[in-house]
Amino acid sequence: MSDTISYQLENGIATVTLNRPDKMNAFNLDLFEALIATGEAIKEDNSVKVVILHGAGNAFSAGLDMVSMAGGTTNLNERTHGLNNMFQQAAWVWHEVPVPVIAAVHGTCFGAGLQVMTGADIRYIHPDTKLSIMEMKWGIVPDMAGTQLWSTYVREDIIRELTYTARVFTGVEAGEYGFATRVCDEPLAVAQATAEQIANKNPDAIRAAKCLINNQRQPDFAAGLMAESVAQSALMNSPNQIEAVMANFEKRVPKFSDPT
Repeated sequence: MSDTISYQLENGIATVTLNRPDKMNAFNLDLFEALIATGEAIKEDNSVKVVILHGAGNAFSAGLDMVSMAGGTTNLNERTHGLNNMFQQAAWVWHEVPVPVIAAVHGTCFGAGLQVMTGADIRYIHPDTKLSIMEMKWGIVPDMAGTQLWSTYVREDIIRELTYTARVFTGVEAGEYGFATRVCDEPLAVAQATAEQIANKNPDAIRAAKCLINNQRQPDFAAGLMAESVAQSALMNSPNQIEAVMANFEKRVPKFSDPT
């Protein structure tokens, strides 16, 4: 683990904090690796009964750190973590963790942050939080398991609108759309109270319940996760994707070429 993650375990409650507050907890490579390592360690720790996932400072996460992650050459189609590539695993690992995971979300939750949030079992969101499926702004698609996770609790037409437009929406709207389990003024305090309730239940029954709920639909996750990666690989560093990035940085209207 690294200083990009803060970890505390007390009375069976593991608190995992994204810890780049000066960067609004934007994801660089270190944060991706540390978050995955933390999730994998929790999977092996039978003393953990419930997990709280939140962000330090003024945001849950502003998404991808575009400066530090620019120019990456990772093969997204390579399955490095079971069904997933590394970036997908940062969100999917919380689905795999055998105990309940509660996300407490405030401030900003964009792109990668939104997909990590949706890996949690329960999501408490402040009403003033700003959220977005932001990837289309940069000429790419959501590819951190979001397309496989959202469909279990968000209507398809809402997913389509938010993905196609990259529109910013509020925590109140997140509750209306299904992203939020509950909209609350103190999401971290509510998460802690819920975690205490869960920690005082039979841990074997809690783990069995999560397993049953995870498997109640059993879609072909492997195919869906690979489809994310293939689509993203084709888009990354293509002329129109580069134009999307440059237009954002230069604060101008993009000039895209017609598809060939």
